[in-house]
Amino acid sequence: MSLNVVELTSQLVAIPSETPTTNSAVSDFLEKVLVQAGFAVERLSYIDPNGEEKVNLVGKKGSGSGGLGLFSHSDTVPGDAGWDPFTPVVQEGKLYGRGSCDMKGPLAASIVAASRFDAAQLTKPLFIAVTSDEENGHIGSYFIVAESKLLTGGWPAYCVVCEPSELLPVYAHKGGTRIVVTAHGVAAHTSTDKGESANFKIAPFLAEMSDLAKVFRTDKRFQNDEFSPPTNGFNLVLNDGGAPINVTAGKTVATLGLRAMPNAAFAEAIQMVVERARAHNLEVEVAGRSISHFYVSPDSPAVQAACRATGAARAVTVPYGTEAVTYQPYMQSVVLGPGSIAQAHTVGEWIDIAQLEEAVEVYSRLIEDLCTK
Repeated sequence: MSLNVVELTSQLVAIPSETPTTNSAVSDFLEKVLVQAGFAVERLSYIDPNGEEKVNLVGKKGSGSGGLGLFSHSDTVPGDAGWDPFTPVVQEGKLYGRGSCDMKGPLAASIVAASRFDAAQLTKPLFIAVTSDEENGHIGSYFIVAESKLLTGGWPAYCVVCEPSELLPVYAHKGGTRIVVTAHGVAAHTSTDKGESANFKIAPFLAEMSDLAKVFRTDKRFQNDEFSPPTNGFNLVLNDGGAPINVTAGKTVATLGLRAMPNAAFAEAIQMVVERARAHNLEVEVAGRSISHFYVSPDSPAVQAACRATGAARAVTVPYGTEAVTYQPYMQSVVLGPGSIAQAHTVGEWIDIAQLEEAVEVYSRLIEDLCTK
């Protein structure tokens, strides 16, 4: 089967699959492509809280144990105004369109590489997985590791998460969590003097968070110099419901974010925020599923294979997160994909075509190295 990576990426970009909506149409298309490329395909679906069907695909080619998985996601952030996000455009060596970089281009490159190999050439199995809801807490990746019979029946030894890394192997990245702190007041017109401002109630806590931000930026216990920047990205945003100046705020919500790193006292940092909120009698919740950091030894076989395939002298760390955190308990993982994260989620998102084409060669070398010898 012969596939062209620019053409396949363009076809994927032209099928909208924004995270808040269903990704069934692009999954239908991908399922057909994977079957034509010789994969046995498992379709795993769920209905999200908004009633939208979310589809995950797991494909397997070849038999035996071990092998390699190339893992991506098919959902994208919304298209945004100001451009035509779902009409792919090739211009001056770049392919423009929503998802071209994050991450339909990398996904296409992995499929094109995989299509070059017949099952008879493989001494170890080759997997491709395509998840939903990556942009919404990595829900699809958690779903497939729990529900996929193809995966749980025999995990590949190695996993490449094909997120954009400019084709540099990534051995570690940050995770993160959100802490929601809420103050309750009494809304009333200020002329009555009968209100109680939630903003005033939360203000002492906010002053302490300002001091804590300085600690996190200066105390080496909360930092890891393997990363750039080495800090935990402590941030705070406020919402008082847009209370007008002549009405006391009835409720104020402070949402605080922290990025997780290994060996950087992440649990302690969370506890410091939670304890100060409770000390001020504020409602506090560590929201949703915290996303752990990802880390594998830069000397691990997966990372070394990625370095051989790319010619990179060494692997790197990045400050953003990927689904590698989901997969690392099951497979030795590495992050490696074409494109720059600086282009992800932007108006006018694009990927460099030369790098996209080189990714096909890199993934082909990985498959040959880890699945044919």
